[in-house]
Formats: sequence, structure tokens, C-alpha cells
Amino acid sequence: MAENGSGSQKKDTQNFTSDDDNTQEQFSPDLKSVLVTSVLNLEKLDVDLYRGTHHWALVAAAKSVSDNLYAHSLHCYFVRAGDPKVPVLYQVDRTRDGRSFSVRSVKAIQHGQPILICQASFHLLQPSPVEHQFTMPIVPPPEDLPTIEELVQSYLTKPDLAENLKQGLNKLLANEVPIEIKPVTKPTINRVFAMEPKMVFWVRARGFIGEGNMKLHCCVAAYVSDYAFLSTALLPYPNHRAKFSASLDHAMWFHNTFRSDEWMLYECESPWAGGSRGLVQGKMWRRDGVLAASCSQEGVLRVKPAKQTSKL
Repeated sequence: MAENGSGSQKKDTQNFTSDDDNTQEQFSPDLKSVLVTSVLNLEKLDVDLYRGTHHWALVAAAKSVSDNLYAHSLHCYFVRAGDPKVPVLYQVDRTRDGRSFSVRSVKAIQHGQPILICQASFHLLQPSPVEHQFTMPIVPPPEDLPTIEELVQSYLTKPDLAENLKQGLNKLLANEVPIEIKPVTKPTINRVFAMEPKMVFWVRARGFIGEGNMKLHCCVAAYVSDYAFLSTALLPYPNHRAKFSASLDHAMWFHNTFRSDEWMLYECESPWAGGSRGLVQGKMWRRDGVLAASCSQEGVLRVKPAKQTSKL
């Protein structure tokens, strides 16, 4: 689990952890992000009990900690398939409150059974003389690259495009994805060569979110981090396509402040696949080269032979 920044920049001074049912009305009218609208739809039913239509376990956890604590890690296990037609109940357990760290456990429930179990840890920001990070890859800036939608439109103009690919691309355009993506390497819709299991692309939330609310930006980045993540493990296998894929677990660590409505470079790579599973690791970089977050995911990967058509 991004899109376009638009409108004048206003500092967001609203309290993301507010229990007010009218929280959405408290935000600036410039707040246009589809993701944020979904986040704010989390309804409080009782103390530490919420209901929503999206998988926002981190949002529920964040509502139970004080304003000066920020998420630094989350670990999620997906134990059952979710039903998109049924609201999700989020039950928060206040596992621990220490002087510097607080831990929350969240159980997402549908039909009386858990579909997701999440542990999130929050901490008080503290300075440290021990600081290091890897170096951000050197890539073209997002202004020089086309969006996924622009690439799809260019593919659709090709006269030799197979009908099944054309239908798939039109379906892709019809889906309203709340994140904007600009691939660094031009993707192909019909791979015929094995590729290194690595993807690099610029990404941001559509809509203006603003400064001053790291809890909200972390929740949006958690959504962004899951987008096309597991498909990285299939890049070395042009003769196979995913018949079934699903996340088994997802972990994320937040290192520095960032804005999810501004361009970040997402570097994804798969160090291992086997046993009908794949492991993918990712790094999210701010434009200034600061490592904002790291994540890791293992998922089920069941494949089928690919149908080869035109080369794009």
C-alpha cells in the first residue's frame, strides 16, 4: 500500500488521531488524496474498536497512541483472504507503553474470523550520533519520465497489438489507482526475455496531503509499498505468468520523515524465490537522497505458462 501533488501547500495542523467522527471536515479543502479519504473513513465503534472498508490496520493502531509518537515499524500477517464487499473490524490491543516505545497489536476481522494480524511499534523521536544509510541510485528525475497511463496509451497506438493485450490495457486504464507511478525502466507488456528481479520507479499519492502529519504519511506509504511489489519476483521468468499470488506477510520500517504526496523513488528487488513463494525487499528514497523507509514481503506465487504474442 499514491498520486499527484496539486494546489498550494498548507501546513496540516489537524490531529490525525482524533476520534471525532467528523474528522474529514477538519482538513483543508486542498486535501484531495483518494487514499486519505479512505483512511478518514475508519469509524470508531468503541474504545480501540474500529470499522472500515479498507485494510488500514496501521491507521487503527495510530489512533491509540499519543501525538508525539511516530510509527517506526509494522509487521503484518495475512491469514485469510479478505472479502471486499464486507466491512473490516479492527480490534486494537495496547500491548505496551514505555517511555520511548509503544507497541500495538491489531486484529482485522471479517465474518467473525481474523483475516490480518498486525503489530506496529511507535517511538519518540530521538537524536543519535550513530547514523548511516546506503546511497540512492542515480536515475532520471520524474519530470523526464512518462506515467504508467501515458505508457499504456502509447502501447494502444501500435497497429500490431494483439487483441487480448489491448483488452488488458484498456482494463488497466479503467481502474482508478490512487497512486501515480513513473517507471525508470520502460516496462514491456509481453516479456520475452528474462530480466533481473529488480524494479525502480517514482511514486507518489494522487492529491495534496500536506506537511505536519507523519502518521498519515506513514499510513499512505504503507499502502504504496504493496503496489506491484510481489511481481518483481516474476521478472526472471518470461515464460510464466502468475496464476495466483497473495501476500503472506509484509514488514515495513520508517527511517526518516517524508511526504507521501511528493515523488519518492521505490527500489524493489527479489533476492529469492522457490517453493511457490517469493521474497521481495524494497527501499523508498526521498528525492534528496534520504532513505525514508524499507520494506519486505513474502507471498505465494503460483504460475502458469505464458502466451507469447506481439513484442512490445
